[in-house]
Amino acid sequence: MSPKIKLENFIAPKGMQDVMPSDCLYWDYIFSAVDKLGKTYGFNRIETPILEDSRLFSRSIGENTDIVEKEMYNLTTKGGDKLSLRPEGTAGVIRAYINSGMANWSQPVKLFYTGPMFRYDRPQAGRQRQFTQAGFEIIGSMDPIFDAQMIQLVYSIFKKIKLKNIVININSIGDAKCRGKYKTALVDYYKSRANKLCPDCRRRLSKNPLRILDCKEEKCSAMREFAPQIVDYLCVECHNHFKSVLEYLDEINIPYILNPYLVRGLDYYTKTVFEIVVEGGNKRQLSLGGGGRYDDLVEILGGAPTPAIGVALGIERIADQLKASHVALVKNSSAKVFIVQLGDKAKKKSFKLFNDLLEAGIPAAESFGRGSIKSQLRVANRLQVRIVLIIGQKESLDGTVILRDMESGMQEIIDSLKIIKEVKKRMKNGN
Repeated sequence: MSPKIKLENFIAPKGMQDVMPSDCLYWDYIFSAVDKLGKTYGFNRIETPILEDSRLFSRSIGENTDIVEKEMYNLTTKGGDKLSLRPEGTAGVIRAYINSGMANWSQPVKLFYTGPMFRYDRPQAGRQRQFTQAGFEIIGSMDPIFDAQMIQLVYSIFKKIKLKNIVININSIGDAKCRGKYKTALVDYYKSRANKLCPDCRRRLSKNPLRILDCKEEKCSAMREFAPQIVDYLCVECHNHFKSVLEYLDEINIPYILNPYLVRGLDYYTKTVFEIVVEGGNKRQLSLGGGGRYDDLVEILGGAPTPAIGVALGIERIADQLKASHVALVKNSSAKVFIVQLGDKAKKKSFKLFNDLLEAGIPAAESFGRGSIKSQLRVANRLQVRIVLIIGQKESLDGTVILRDMESGMQEIIDSLKIIKEVKKRMKNGN
């Protein structure tokens, strides 16, 4: 007698969750707006690998960022290649831009993507270790109108999905020409207060002082209030660029808040940076996405100097906010016809009829798993299907189908050989 095999109760890895059908309803709603408006604004879809060369991220995001130091999922293949699960989408898109010769395309190149990202961090509401983003990139233009257009696009997406109280936090972090002086001023400010900083920020003080401004620790946030502001250190070019961006936003009345301490978490940003937040009733702001200009990244990754700007939206957080805001979604069915069956022979006939309808280009639905006609008709009502085709034992023997109009309640018997033609006629006439 063979020993009994013990069955394990497997669960999803920590920080990685199943997305249930009720949640997918919100995801599809968001992705539909992303896809439709992205294409309206001239963006083309791109998909990049989930795994990339680890050096791609250390070089683009920055060696001294939390992501590279602590949060990346790294692996070594059997062939010795060092790869990482992508923690963000922009670096992979820029690699593809360089590899595929997109620099020879008409500029700027507009691309968008959706997909999972991975960061080994403490799981929290709206940000798991595997999370999903929708991202947009405009590559190949320095013109500030594209900074404003990127913000206009994401604001339009939130408007389309009916999320209210959306505000843009915006700042400029300058470029290599003016950021050095600001970093010196920032270090001077925090040096005398270093003992009051959290351990991470004490380390950042020597490696990446701008990241102190992004710290969420309460004691670090309190000190930030009196820290030097980068807008006071911008060179003429960066100042004028930022001024133009704000003027474009004013033209289309997009609400924004000047946040002098907004820096974003990745090293590749230059000039304009922004976050999309939803304001709560208690003054709390929840970030639903963010982005900025990254004019040096293409060159850093081996391409020719090429200005660019991008944004990424957090799908889980947006879906949670839709639910919290009570945005009601209804599961829509594309079915025009519903098949009801009763009995084994009828089920076989219905199975063929379902196939015939689909081959004829008629969207159909069924409920083969249900036995009673009453329960099947309830499904048809829920799907708001007007034409119902009923096959019972008698109809399966007679070679007929009962056609029922759910709106009027009228029924008639149709020859099964003529049913497709009759359904098409009624759909065409709207009956």
